[in-house]
Amino acid sequence: MACQHERHAHRDVLNRYDEAVGEFGRLVGMVLRRQWDLPTPCAGWTVRDLVNHLTVEQLWVPEMLAGATVAQVGSFFDGDALGDDPLGVWTEAVAAAGAAFHAPGALDRTVHLSYADRDALGYCREMAVDAVVHSWDLARALGGAGRMSPAAAAFALGEIEAYGDLSATGMFAPAVPTGPDADPQTRLLGLAGRDPGWSPPG
Repeated sequence: MACQHERHAHRDVLNRYDEAVGEFGRLVGMVLRRQWDLPTPCAGWTVRDLVNHLTVEQLWVPEMLAGATVAQVGSFFDGDALGDDPLGVWTEAVAAAGAAFHAPGALDRTVHLSYADRDALGYCREMAVDAVVHSWDLARALGGAGRMSPAAAAFALGEIEAYGDLSATGMFAPAVPTGPDADPQTRLLGLAGRDPGWSPPG
């Protein structure tokens, strides 16, 4: 029974990851040439910076699941990974990451992340949440509504609420207060240091 429950949990997380990176990829495919330098809700990041960040995260996945440490990978993925074909590079990176996550037994492994060793299932959950939040960032930067699916918002909110104060990591802005009756997406964005009402300048 425990094994069946575990398999179900793995499938659920993999589905969340696939959906989240699928949505981000859909948005990457919509970026026009003139939009790569637009600002995003991530302070100091352009659209290109944002897409590069999430692409590089995918490039790390096969290495992490193969047992590499951050020190062993070193600066290999530093800098701009997108080159002249951002969508093509993203597509290849996420395909390799997805294959690594979906490999038999992959989520039972331990990965050596920058802050600690943790189970690969949790790593996959983190990657799914990051893609959900950054999909909103990218959608808003491109002038879209940035509406998450209710399931994606609820999943990511549950994960982020369990993390505690994200700003303590140095990778998130301080939480933005939201009303007690705010919907899951609004609460998620606030906890992730986003102003839910952010719009492109001008």
